[in-house]
Amino acid sequence: MRRFSADYLEETRRGMWAERGALDALELGSRERILDVGCGTGELTAVFREESDADVFALDADADLLGHVDADARVVGDATRLPFREDACDLVACQALLINLPDPVAAVREFARVSSDLVAAVEPNNAAVTVESTVESEPPLAARAREAYIAGVGTDVSLGADAADCFEDAGLVDVSTTEYEHVQAVEPPYGDGALEAAARKATGERLAEQRPTLAAGGLTSEAYDALRAEWREMGREVVAQMREDDYERVETVPFYVTVGRVPDE
Repeated sequence: MRRFSADYLEETRRGMWAERGALDALELGSRERILDVGCGTGELTAVFREESDADVFALDADADLLGHVDADARVVGDATRLPFREDACDLVACQALLINLPDPVAAVREFARVSSDLVAAVEPNNAAVTVESTVESEPPLAARAREAYIAGVGTDVSLGADAADCFEDAGLVDVSTTEYEHVQAVEPPYGDGALEAAARKATGERLAEQRPTLAAGGLTSEAYDALRAEWREMGREVVAQMREDDYERVETVPFYVTVGRVPDE
């Protein structure tokens, strides 16, 4: 499974749950014990704590990430071998986890074992991300990099729209899906996160970090060098526009909140 830094998770999930209507099907107000699997830095965990009176447990394979999470209990563990007894919680959920697993159905089956009632997954379709920018070259460059990255990842990062199939294959019933768009806008006045992201574009740092995955997706050394040169030029234009308070960017990631019920015995 891929690993992510705390900075990356906090940046990409910033503001995701400003609106929470897509979580209505989780019936959070009635929950007693909730498990957030693959919790990362705890953005969804925090929502569970704010929207329910339940005991909320956070589990992740990365102990360092768990240090960022506020929960009733933090557990290091594997999503496909949860260290919980059967029916230990009445809601087991995850966010952007199944897209990183080679066998997402196996994980959902394990969620169903631990849940006495509902299982939920908040998963994106990363193949359908859109970018709008005042820097003309940014959207096509982002699309090129995303296409190569997706080809090299090795898991289904577009799973979100089809997560219901995983739930049904795992034996869950009454499966429903709600689409939710996570929109991140960059505009003046710029925060520290936006300024740091612009600096990384100007150096090509993020592309360098992703180079092994881009190569696995078929991007040759020559194509990578060309992409990085164009990327850095784009980044310098972003920085220049920011100096004049002219830079604006909107990224939209479609997410799908899929909920299923554990069938009665």
